Parts: sequence; C-alpha cells; structure tokens
Amino acid sequence: MIENLLHSMTVQEKAGQLNLMTGSMDVTGSKASEGMEAKVRAGECGGVFNVFTPEATRQLQEIAMKSRLKIPLLFGYDVIHGHRTIFPIPLGLSSSWNTELIQKTAHVAATEAAADGLHWTYSPMVDISHDARWGRVAEGAGEDPWLGSQIARSMVEGYQGKDLSAVDSVAACVKHFALYGAVTAGRDYNTVDMSRRSMEETYFPPYRAAVNAGARTVMTSFNDIDGVPATGNRWLLTDILRNEWGFKGLVVTDYSAIEEMIQHSTTADGEQAAQQALHAGVDMDMVSELFLKYLPDLLATGRVTEEELDHAVRRVLILKRDLGLFRDPFSRSDEARAKKELFSDAHRALALQAARESIVLLKNDGATLPLKKSPGTIALIGPLAASKRDMLGCWAAAGNDNLAASPLDGVLRSLGDGASVLHARGSDVDDSEHVRLGGSFFPQLDPRGSEEMLVEADKIAAKADTIVLVLGESWEMNGEAASRADIRLPDCQRALASRMLATGKKCILVVMSGRPLDLTWESARFPAIVEAWALGTEGGYALADVLFGDFAPVGKLTMSFPRAVGQLPMTYRAKNTGRPANDKIRYTSKYIDVPNEPLYPFGHGLTYGSFEYGAVNVDSPTMQPGGKVTVSAEIKNTSDKAATETLQLYLRDVVSFVTRPLKELRGYQRVTLQPGEEKNVRFAIDDSLLSFPGPDFNPMVEPGEFEAMVGPNSAQVKGVKFNRLK
Repeated sequence: MIENLLHSMTVQEKAGQLNLMTGSMDVTGSKASEGMEAKVRAGECGGVFNVFTPEATRQLQEIAMKSRLKIPLLFGYDVIHGHRTIFPIPLGLSSSWNTELIQKTAHVAATEAAADGLHWTYSPMVDISHDARWGRVAEGAGEDPWLGSQIARSMVEGYQGKDLSAVDSVAACVKHFALYGAVTAGRDYNTVDMSRRSMEETYFPPYRAAVNAGARTVMTSFNDIDGVPATGNRWLLTDILRNEWGFKGLVVTDYSAIEEMIQHSTTADGEQAAQQALHAGVDMDMVSELFLKYLPDLLATGRVTEEELDHAVRRVLILKRDLGLFRDPFSRSDEARAKKELFSDAHRALALQAARESIVLLKNDGATLPLKKSPGTIALIGPLAASKRDMLGCWAAAGNDNLAASPLDGVLRSLGDGASVLHARGSDVDDSEHVRLGGSFFPQLDPRGSEEMLVEADKIAAKADTIVLVLGESWEMNGEAASRADIRLPDCQRALASRMLATGKKCILVVMSGRPLDLTWESARFPAIVEAWALGTEGGYALADVLFGDFAPVGKLTMSFPRAVGQLPMTYRAKNTGRPANDKIRYTSKYIDVPNEPLYPFGHGLTYGSFEYGAVNVDSPTMQPGGKVTVSAEIKNTSDKAATETLQLYLRDVVSFVTRPLKELRGYQRVTLQPGEEKNVRFAIDDSLLSFPGPDFNPMVEPGEFEAMVGPNSAQVKGVKFNRLK
C-alpha cells in the first residue's frame, strides 16, 4: 500500500506529506501557519498540531479525505505531563523515582490525548541538564543519565503501549535531539559546545534508551553540534541516530527550525536550508513550510534526489499506517470516548498519587512537619497560595486551571472544621523593574502595591498559630523561553518571608517551582522547607496531605540545588581533577566564597521518620568476567512510625584509562519499614552496570578495582570495594 501510494503521488504531494502545520487552539511558537484548510484539501499538508477535540480534528480530517489521494492527517500536540488531567511537571514526576508510576501517567496522558483526537505527543523530553538557569529543566528528568534513561523508557512505553494502532495509544516523540540541555549559560536556543565523550557518557544515553524502547519519532533540537545546527546535521541524524542506533522512525524538526538555520548562518536562504535538512535526515518540517516551497525545484534541479524525498515520505506514511489511520482516519475522533476518558475519576486519582510522590521534603528541623489538625488558626500566605493556574505549571496542554486544586483548596479540604484557615497574598510573584517595564510575560502586578499587601499579610499572621508560606515561580517563569540568570526567590517574595519570620511564629516554607532554586537564604532561616514543584490538577490536595501527615513524603531530588548561581552548571557526577578540592590547600579546585557542594544534593529527600544505616558489604571480593557480585546494606527504622526510604546505589571505577565520575547512580530500591524494623537491602552488580564508552565509544568494561556505595542520597553514602577480574 505504501509503495503504491508513493508511486501515485506528485512531487508536490510528496512535499506536502512532509509539511507540518500549526493550528490556533494553542500557541507554542512565534510563527503561525496560513491557509491550512486549502493546503489540506490540495494534499499539501501531512500533519497538524495545536488542534484537538474530536470535533476539530474530524473537521480537518474530513477535508483531507476529500483530497486527491485521501491520505489522512497526523494530529500532534505538546502533551508533556498530561492532557486534560495534568500531572506534576516532568522534573517533579522524576522526583518520585517511581518508573512504574511515571509509565502509568504517560499511559493516561495518551488515553486522554487519543480520546481528544490526537495521534502524536511531543514527549518525552529527555535532555540531561546540569544548569538550573535553563527554563526547560522543568520538562526533563534532571541531571542523571542512568535515571533519565529509565524514565525515558517508561514514558515511551506508557505513550505507545503494545499496539500503536490501539485507540488509547499515541506515538512518542523523543526530544530534543541532541544535547539541548547543555545550552551555554543555561539560555534557551543557545549554542552547545561539547566533547564526544561527554555526549556518549552523559547526554546520549536517555535518547538511546528511548529509541531502544521503540519510540516512533524524534525531534531535532535548536542548538548546533560541532558547529552544525542539529536540524541540518547529517552526522547526528543519519550516522548516529539511524546508522549506529538503528532508528527506523520519523524525524521532525522543532518549531521553524529549518528556517532558523539561516539565522545560524550555515545556510544562505530557505532553499539551501531545505536541501540541507532533507539531506541530513529530517522527514517533517514543523511550521516553516520550506520543504513544501522548495523541494519540487530542488528535486527538478538534482540538488536533492528522489530517493531522499521518498525515504522521508515513506516514513511519514508508515507512521500513519501503524497508527491505524488508513484503516480508520476517525478512530481517535470519538466524542463518546472523549466524554468517558477526559478528566475521569480514575485519572484524577492517579494524578493525586503522582503529586504526593513528587513532593520533596528538603528540610524538617525539630520535626516541624507534619502539622497537626487540632483546633487553631493557620495562615496560608503567599502569591501562589491560592493560585490554580500555577499548579498546572508550564506546558499544561488542554488542562483547565479552574478544575485544579490550589494549596488553599487543599488545606481547606484537609482541615474541614478542624481549624480556622486565613489567607493573604502578601506580595506579587515578582515586581522587579524588568517586570514593571513589561520585559516579561509574568502576571500583571497586584494594583494594591507591595506595602499594602505586606500589611495585609501582617494582620493575617497576627491572628494565626502557624504560618504556611507558599512562594516560588509562576508557571510562566519556567519552561520554554524562560531562562533565568538569577534563580533566587524574587526580592518582593523574600521581603514577605522576612516579615513572616519576624513574627516569631512557626513558619513553614512551601516552594513551587519548575527548577532547582538557590534557597541558601531560606534554608538558613526556615525550620521546614517543602519543594512542591507544579503538582498538577490534584496538586493542592496532595500538598495538604503531606503537610498534615496523611501522606509521608517519599520524593528525592533528581537535580541538585545550588548554593549560588555561580556554581552552575553542576552535577554530583563530577570528576576528581588533578587537584581535587581540599580546604587546607589553597591551590585546589574550589571556590573561595562557597563550598563546592550543593545546598541539597542529587537524591536528597526527607520523610517523617528516621533511619540508621549500617555497613555496606559485598558477597565476594572479586567478580568474574560475565559474572556478578551482590552488594548489601543494612537499614533500620529508628522512628516510632512506619517510614519509607529510597536507598541508592552508586559505583566508581577507581582507576580507568579515561577520567571517570567519582560516583554514578546505577540502581535504587524503595523500602518501607515498620517502627524498629531492620532490613538487608541487596543490589546485584554485573558487567552492564560497570560498562562505559571505550576508546572507540563502544561499551567496554575494564578489569580492576571498583567501589560500590549505598546511601539515602549522592552525598551521604557508605562504600565497599571489589575487583573485577580480567
């Protein structure tokens, strides 16, 4: 069928299948498509994004079915962390360290998206990043390539299921290929300069894991790689992705990325850009329409070949076939199924579970949390305390913020008649000069002004026994085009925090954000700090459950929180250098004003309880090639309540022919222990966990000494050594 279609198509129709246009139901870029219906009717559009609902997609699909060859449209959308039911932002979800849960959220997102007329999601974003200034860290799984790979695999499997043609399945799109998380200075759309070894050891693994999991599409990144934009980089898209990794699916550009190669100054005009992108291995052009405009002439003049063009068209048609669109182009435009699936009770229950498990307890001195529900007065104060929209975070897809639970909603429901709840805004999210001059897309400033809001907060706080302060970033302050040079809380929020601390009352800080923030000032002053990210539809209820102890926190950071922005980029997977940091020796690798270590390390997260960690042991001092050893660690619950901990396994190759990180995550286990209960937690280690890219960048294992380390986070570990034999 595919070959018969190819044989029947004109060159213009072939170019049309490679043309991806945007609708107007959402705005996700700076350029809009024009004349969509006419192009669909003429067979000059292969797919549409930012159009959803059974009604809207059916209307366009019916037009496609009246085109000469009746090739169905492909409908895509940025379903990043849920479609109608919104889950925590991906960085928050990754903090659950629960890949089974993450897979379930992806499946629910796919079920809802497919019920709402969609075939394709531009997710997962698997970019590794060590720089919290980059706004898009909100969309990823943090700093670790091993954990990022597990999450990438789970999301692909959740979206696509076992049968891509099933009506609850959508095609996954791995993005942004490649290296986009390493943009210089954490500034979106910026350049990337990286060694091949860093690519292979740190940045490539999650992309490769997603491809190996069967992801059907890959999206190019905006950045250049070794001087060549990813969208026109044949080494990346053909030599690596297709030839080395064996990817057989469709490659789509990011928004207008082909056209933007002109701005990169690697192509002179749109015609040359289209030629370079097709030759590199791009199959579908998002929004710029340069394929549609120039491919016929490029083919006629021999600057692209018919084989190149047909390969791209064939991949688009195969995806449509495998989605079942040729069999029934309207299978995902079913109003009855949409009414059943969208925002269902079961989906909301999963969103509540996901939000609970994503919350990270950063600090809890003196068992300040959980709060009691006994009679009294709680003041919920802060610019985000009553915000519903900010619970959904960036990339909220088709979520309805009116249906979201704010922190205030959650506290009111949790307490019922048990206590009095007061509320004050207290400050704007940000009232800096940049905002006042209109230099950002932040919410409009409250007309009352800073001092009036502070006075209101003072009056509310004076009536309260406990203050819960909800500060952080609005949803516009993270995600795409939301890089920040200063990742501290804005001055107006810190002024509010100072006023509340000055009351001398019990004061808990809840931080809502899409990135790790510099909380050094806050950490020195607040007895308890909760990182709540943007928790999604049910987030306010989940937050209240944690604050009042109905659910004990289990989240662990997947990205380190710095002490100062000057530490960025940073990662726990640092190498030793020839002069490792030593506070007693001046000429070593360190800062003179802050420690090298983060404020809160990768893997950190507290719970309501305490643990005692025993020795780490290995069952054999030697490991045979192809064999394994078992590392064990003792853990005891020393509290008077059941408690859950996630023990993490880190490995180090002590002597290697290339420099290696001091520790690398290679496993973890979540255990729940009753009061006083002890458990011996075991990790099996084989060659797959010791492997690393060798001289030719193929996987290899060196013989010699290794250290296995186990602990509750990357900074607090105990270790044992063993030898891997030749």
